[in-house]
Amino acid sequence: MSDSKGPKVDLPEELIAELESSGEAAPETPAENAADAAELADLKERYLRLAAEYDNFRKRNLRERQDLLNYANESIVKDLLPVVDNLERAVIHGRKEEQRADSENLLQGVELTHRALMQILGRFGVVEIEAAGKPFDPQVHEAVRRVVTSDHAPGTVVEVHQKGYRLKDRLLRPAMVAVAGEPG
Repeated sequence: MSDSKGPKVDLPEELIAELESSGEAAPETPAENAADAAELADLKERYLRLAAEYDNFRKRNLRERQDLLNYANESIVKDLLPVVDNLERAVIHGRKEEQRADSENLLQGVELTHRALMQILGRFGVVEIEAAGKPFDPQVHEAVRRVVTSDHAPGTVVEVHQKGYRLKDRLLRPAMVAVAGEPG
C-alpha cells in the first residue's frame, strides 16, 4: 500500500493485510477527480458569494444603525422648531422700545409657547413628576433643603425648586424639592 501522496508511514504488515482484504475502494478515476474538482470549485464560489453577501449585510446594518443614532431625534426636533420660532419672536417683541409697556401680551405669548412645548413633549411621552404636597420619594425626588414646619407632615414635599420629568417609565430628571421636617 504505497501512495505517493502525503507522508510516508510504516504500517505493521497485519494492518496492511487487513486493509487490503477489507475491500478498500479502488483508486478514483480521472473522471471522478474532475467531478470532485468541479464540485469543489462550485462550493468555493458559493462560499465566496455568501461571504461577500454577509459582508455587505454587515456594512449595511452598521450604516443603518449609525443613521438611527444620528437621526433618532429628528421628529422631536422638527416639532420643537416652531417653539423656537415663537420664543425668538417673543424676544424681538420684548426688545422693541414701544412694546416695553405691553408686557401682558409678551407674557401671554410666552405662556402659549410654554404650553405648546409641553404638548410636544407630552406627545413623545414626557410627563412631569408631581411633587408639591406629595410624600418625599427618593426615587423621583432630590431633596435639596429641609424646611422645619408644623404646617405639613414630616417627609412631605413643601417646595419644588426644579420640576422633574419622566420619559414614559424612565426618569429623565428628578424633581429638586424642599422637604418638611419636624420642628425642634
